[in-house]
Amino acid sequence: MNQSFGRTIRQEDKSIGLRFLALLIFFIIAGLIFVLRLAKLQIIDHQIYKVLASNQHDLRAKLLPQRGRIFVRDRLDGKLYPLAANREAWQVYAVPKNMSDHVRVAHELSAVLGLPDVDLIEQLTRNPEDPYEVIAKDVPYETVQKLKEMRLEGVGFVSYDARMYPEKNMGGQIIGLVTADEQGYLVGKYGLESNYQEYLAGRAGSFFGEKDATGKRIVSADAKFREAVDGSDIVVTLDRAIQYKACERIKKGVLDYEADTGTVIIMDPETGAIMAMCSYPDFDPGNLKEVKDVAVFNNPAVFVSYEPGSVFKAVTLAAGMEAEKINPNTTYVDKGVEEIDDYKIKNSDNKAHGVQTMQQVLEKSLNTGPIFVQRQLGKQLFYEFVQKFGFGQKTNLGLSPEAAGNISSLEKKGDIFAATASFGQGITATPIQLVAAYGAMANQGKLMRPYIVSEIVHPDGTRESIEPQEMGQPISPRTARLISGMLVSVIENGHGQSARLPGYWVAAKTGTAQVAKTGGLGYEAGKINATMLGYAPAEDPAFVMLVKFDNPRKAAWAEECAAPVFGDLAGYVLSYLGVKPDREID
Repeated sequence: MNQSFGRTIRQEDKSIGLRFLALLIFFIIAGLIFVLRLAKLQIIDHQIYKVLASNQHDLRAKLLPQRGRIFVRDRLDGKLYPLAANREAWQVYAVPKNMSDHVRVAHELSAVLGLPDVDLIEQLTRNPEDPYEVIAKDVPYETVQKLKEMRLEGVGFVSYDARMYPEKNMGGQIIGLVTADEQGYLVGKYGLESNYQEYLAGRAGSFFGEKDATGKRIVSADAKFREAVDGSDIVVTLDRAIQYKACERIKKGVLDYEADTGTVIIMDPETGAIMAMCSYPDFDPGNLKEVKDVAVFNNPAVFVSYEPGSVFKAVTLAAGMEAEKINPNTTYVDKGVEEIDDYKIKNSDNKAHGVQTMQQVLEKSLNTGPIFVQRQLGKQLFYEFVQKFGFGQKTNLGLSPEAAGNISSLEKKGDIFAATASFGQGITATPIQLVAAYGAMANQGKLMRPYIVSEIVHPDGTRESIEPQEMGQPISPRTARLISGMLVSVIENGHGQSARLPGYWVAAKTGTAQVAKTGGLGYEAGKINATMLGYAPAEDPAFVMLVKFDNPRKAAWAEECAAPVFGDLAGYVLSYLGVKPDREID
């Protein structure tokens, strides 16, 4: 009996010990969990709780990235100036369901914001249970402060990021514009704002956590937070002073010659860097309310394809010399007209000039001469040279939307298509393609890809430089020297004399082209495209430039409008860059 009782006591003691051990292990594990969660709270999730403890504005700032800026460099002081930057903007909103006197609030808002009180009354009373109505966007900070002091019932305010464009008249079609999406993120449209959206936009932050019944965030260790990464800044290749002068001069030209539009491009032929690019009419990205036609958002320098006319003759003759089919002194008999596939092609002056050299073809801008050269090349070889010069394909210089031009007529049967293409009709090209092609003539035959962004500066401070890119070599250095000499003779003895510059040899060509009918065959009566295209100094070019006017009503030829503007800008650029004269001043 006593032995049995003793065994029972020992068993109970053992059971109590096991329960105590289990309880001890439980508290140890619980303690470890508490310590780990406390560590997570203090260390790992410190950023989450810091954000949750801040106000809504701070939270929003950490979730929305700052959009990158766009800079242009000034050559004289070496400083960067913002073409596009950010500013804080304010929106005024109303919660009609929280108002007891909608009409009074409407009158008060009308007096401060300058909005029609009739419209505000209708907006605030059409649905008394409406939880949210936007009253006004981009309201000045001072106005917001005044409204806050009034403590209007059911009226609230929220700040948001907006874009600002400090440099006026500097080419809105290059910069582009932005709009806000439903989440409040700025999205680029057109130009650099669109083409470099991925870099400029940055990466939005994120927050995942539960809300209570009122919609407020619940402080929870299970919440997840990722802070936003700001966008990268970009630096353009444009020269601030040259860009401003180009925009100013092309606007004056459009107004002086009563043209529909005008475009100027200035490029470094050695690298392809765009020094200036501007068209008129243009738009102010910071004042879109003034835009009457959305077509102005497209950049004519890269978007508009047109039949270039006689400036293309230099391409044809360069191809003929590269293929060793002609040289500057090669002759042919100009009869004044060529009959091809039941079509008659005449010179622009309707004259027959007899025996002519290739040099004279360019000086007199004869149409029959390039046809002669194209025949020596043959249709296929001529087509291949046109492609080698970059026509029929986008340059991908970094602006969108960009057109590729159209040289598909060269694939058609019949001799007429190659014949007309030889003097720049029946095919289309963009101004930037033409600048690149002449850039090859100025750069020892090397065709460089045009580009407009020189550097990307990432938010961590690292810099990404954009290097010049060679697209090919359609002609040799020897051919480039020959065609350059022929283009100099055009300025000295031909139709481009109004672009002559004292102290400099200029290589250039004018082009006065008919305007093709939209959606039909034939050409518009009385309309022309006037182009001047060339480079200087001819021996060691500092730039290649295109000046183009669409339908100039006060000029019948490119020599009367595009050439003098080309000469004015060329003189300014050479002086600004400090390029020494390469000939005696007449």
